[in-house]
Amino acid sequence: MTASAWINGGAGVSIYWAVAETALGPMLLAATDKGICRLSFDENESTLIRRFPNATLLGEGGSLSNLIAGAVSVVHNPKQMPELPLDVGGTRFQMDVWQALRQIPAGETRTYAEIAAAVGKPDAVRAAGSANGANPVSVLIPCHRVIRSDGGLGGYAYGLERKRRLLAWESGQGGLFST
Repeated sequence: MTASAWINGGAGVSIYWAVAETALGPMLLAATDKGICRLSFDENESTLIRRFPNATLLGEGGSLSNLIAGAVSVVHNPKQMPELPLDVGGTRFQMDVWQALRQIPAGETRTYAEIAAAVGKPDAVRAAGSANGANPVSVLIPCHRVIRSDGGLGGYAYGLERKRRLLAWESGQGGLFST
């Protein structure tokens, strides 16, 4: 999606979408012809309409079933993350933060301060946290792997219990499928 399409709520863009069941609950996946533009949990079409009010939303089609299979496999086996195309937009700083997040191996965490330093802005800890929270493709850009400097989990858009389960599963300390 072009930057202007992102700013203008998906104007002129067709977005295919579906909801798939995962061990973490219902996962919404939406994609343009270029790649995945939204991956979230506990969201539905109405959420997608609010996020992309000017896009043409279409049901499952195109290569969406392959993208869904890949995204579900990331949830169930994060250490074997396939290369999935992404179509996300953000500021230069957000994109830098999201790239730094993608460098965190499954089973490891980083602090917001470490992410800020990794993108060359060590004093921008709060901004790194905001960029982390603005991530439109949860799990694929592993924002759940960022914690507070005191070791606390911090926040997670889809609930701290889901974040706790993801981190435990990735580090081999717990089952993703248990509650």
